[in-house]
Amino acid sequence: MSQVNGVIMQYFHWYIDPDLILWKDVNQKAQELAEAGITALWLPPAYKGMAGTYDVGYSVYDMYDLGEFEQGGTVRTKYGDRQQYLDAIQTLHGNGIQVYGDTVLNHRMGGESTEVVKATPFSQEDRIHPKGGMREIETYSHFSFPGRQGKYSDFKWHWWHFDAVDWDTRSQEHNTIYLFEGKQFDDYVALENGNFAYLMGCDLDYQNPEVREEVTRWGKWYLDTTNADGFRLDAIKHISAWFFPQWIDEMERHAGKDLFVVGEYWFNDTNTLHWYVDSVQGKMSVFDVPLHYNFHYASKSGGNYDMRNILRGTFMEQRPTHAVTFVENHDSQPLQALEAPVEPWFKPLAYALILLRREGYPCIFYADYYGAEYEDYGRDGNRYPIFLPSHRWLIDKFLTARHKYAYGDQYDYFDHFNTIGWTRLGDEEHPQAMAVIMSDGSAGSKWMEVGKPNTKFYDLTEHISEPTYSNASGWAEFRCNGGSVSVWVEA
Repeated sequence: MSQVNGVIMQYFHWYIDPDLILWKDVNQKAQELAEAGITALWLPPAYKGMAGTYDVGYSVYDMYDLGEFEQGGTVRTKYGDRQQYLDAIQTLHGNGIQVYGDTVLNHRMGGESTEVVKATPFSQEDRIHPKGGMREIETYSHFSFPGRQGKYSDFKWHWWHFDAVDWDTRSQEHNTIYLFEGKQFDDYVALENGNFAYLMGCDLDYQNPEVREEVTRWGKWYLDTTNADGFRLDAIKHISAWFFPQWIDEMERHAGKDLFVVGEYWFNDTNTLHWYVDSVQGKMSVFDVPLHYNFHYASKSGGNYDMRNILRGTFMEQRPTHAVTFVENHDSQPLQALEAPVEPWFKPLAYALILLRREGYPCIFYADYYGAEYEDYGRDGNRYPIFLPSHRWLIDKFLTARHKYAYGDQYDYFDHFNTIGWTRLGDEEHPQAMAVIMSDGSAGSKWMEVGKPNTKFYDLTEHISEPTYSNASGWAEFRCNGGSVSVWVEA
């Protein structure tokens, strides 16, 4: 973890307006983010995507183009240009905020020219049994980056740097993956669909030493260029796990500092996440996907969720040192690929759980902090307007509590179906105590120990106006409203 009680913010969501120059926006907001208690930002992919200014950044075209070259029909990316990105990082660093760069090492998309190659077709749903014999296909697997003309790297991508694609210009079949002649799907990946090495586009072949060398060369160039403090790695369950310990070691050696690395392994099972963290030798944290699903189900249950189990089966509970906890992200937000939204009424409870407890490294979602409004098509083909309310006022209260009071021993009172709570007793440097209580059902109260006899406590969230007092033994009765959370701190 970067620091005690550090907090990450994911500073984007899927539907940010392309007219908002995000790099300028974050530059202007750096000081207020630092004052609120944000200590690190996960910024979106900064390099050129296939769709230019409309690309969220995951359809990777040229990782050396940070908005500097006329490529993809634009110089800037969706978020701004190279200088604006570097200026934003410098300003964030000047305000004591670390920067984690979003990095897609899985695929390339938008090649300029086609190559003819032999390949075997597989169904998207079955990567074990071919659905036909090997044949010639023509596919956009040649990347020469004419707009960049060899600046920073003269590496050109060809079909032999990839193991599979999902497009044959001759047949234009859908739902088909073409495995190139002499290639195999990567090992040490997720086993969904038989083998989940292939995700999209031109899939990088990590068995090829040229690919490993180029991805390592790019990482060093990126660190030299940006002075970033770490990486958020996209789609890691599709990439051979054995590659990452080597790569992270190389990056840290080159940077001359520890880097924070968190990987997106989207799977709702802690055993799988333990396997992954072990297989990368503990050099990477992972997002606590099971915790997110607990929040999602609890928020949909209308008070019928057993809150005693809200942390059960989560990485936060089982391996807190390697858990990045989150409530929502760009993939799970409404109308996105992994849509599993947490209902707005429950989000304050979820944020209290990730921000005010000892376990995990919490990550706040931009759209939960600032709010968001957008429209898109759902899976049923209909268009839906989405409104995500801002929870900034409460999140700021939680951040204040995290930095002032979330220290020392933690006593849990997860002993009621709806109403749960915990206390933090403070430490030598932060001697003040805190009690957190929440209910997903009706209003509740709970006697909890705060270790401070005859002390007045008030609700920082202002949900409950009357103070409460601890007794001579250092216990007090703390209350919360229905479907709400209260954070009690020493007056």
